[in-house]
Amino acid sequence: MTGHEIDVAVEDDRWDKAVSDLESLVIRAVEAGLALAPDRPEGAVEVSVLLADDATVQDLNRTWRGKDKPTNVLSFPAAPQPRHAGSATPLGDVVLAYETMVRESAEQDKPLQNHLAHLLVHGTLHLVGQDHELGEAEAEAMEALEIAALATLGIPDPYAD
Repeated sequence: MTGHEIDVAVEDDRWDKAVSDLESLVIRAVEAGLALAPDRPEGAVEVSVLLADDATVQDLNRTWRGKDKPTNVLSFPAAPQPRHAGSATPLGDVVLAYETMVRESAEQDKPLQNHLAHLLVHGTLHLVGQDHELGEAEAEAMEALEIAALATLGIPDPYAD
């Protein structure tokens, strides 16, 4: 037991039909990312995960990133807050788009649950400051963390051919 608070909200019922034991998978994937995150705060953390549809993610992407299109995963890190004894440190929110995830999973010939776990780890790493868009070295470091975290879940390297 990690003591982490991982809140899972399912906005689109198709998620429950597409992935068995959905909430457990979400929690295990987020915890796997947190376990290997080099800059995670000490102690328990709080992460909120929203399993939504493309329209919701497109709206968020347009509002917060100026990109008027859906994407597979968005991460919204929480503003730094003082730590209070006995409470989890809020890290932020991870939002995933159902239709984009299903399409990518099919295009990449990967099980949906594996692709979902990968993007949950990816989004979680963003919450703790990892960023693949800063340069090649940062991207390679983040990918290595993702591969290692997914291996703890028995999921193969998503970047392998």
